[in-house]
Amino acid sequence: MSDRSELIVTGKEFAFDEERDSEFERLIKRYPTRESMILPALWLTQEQEGWISAEAIAYIADRIGTFAVKVLEAATFYTMFNLEPKGKFHICVCRTLSCWLREKQAIVDFLADEIGIRPNQVSEDGLYSLEEVECLGHCGTAPVVQVNGEFHENMDVDKMKALLATLK
Repeated sequence: MSDRSELIVTGKEFAFDEERDSEFERLIKRYPTRESMILPALWLTQEQEGWISAEAIAYIADRIGTFAVKVLEAATFYTMFNLEPKGKFHICVCRTLSCWLREKQAIVDFLADEIGIRPNQVSEDGLYSLEEVECLGHCGTAPVVQVNGEFHENMDVDKMKALLATLK
């Protein structure tokens, strides 16, 4: 889903698990309005499921007491929310100038050869997904790769090969 305009309907009902439900209830007391909980609720959903489905958006809207389109607006505005399933190991490679100048493309090409996917794809076994993202804020230690939210700086193909070996 490259244009982020479609939502995936899974056909299964969504609800927070006990841990996220408890966290939702704790957080909602901290915000001045219920609609202020849209972003935290999206984070809780992504933390639980790894991505945000159409059913999850409807659930959040109902839980907060707003329209689903308001939740969808936030989910589609911020690129950090996954609106489709990702691999068990979601690999993000920074594509901005500092990383590009320091050979980020060699890392992307290595990953394409090694795990058989290009950016915005998930491996057939569901183990890996690859995405090129905007600045990850580590320009001084470029190129940077993020795996499931964990940063790896000063990367090169050899370091990526070693990191990939640890992900299985």
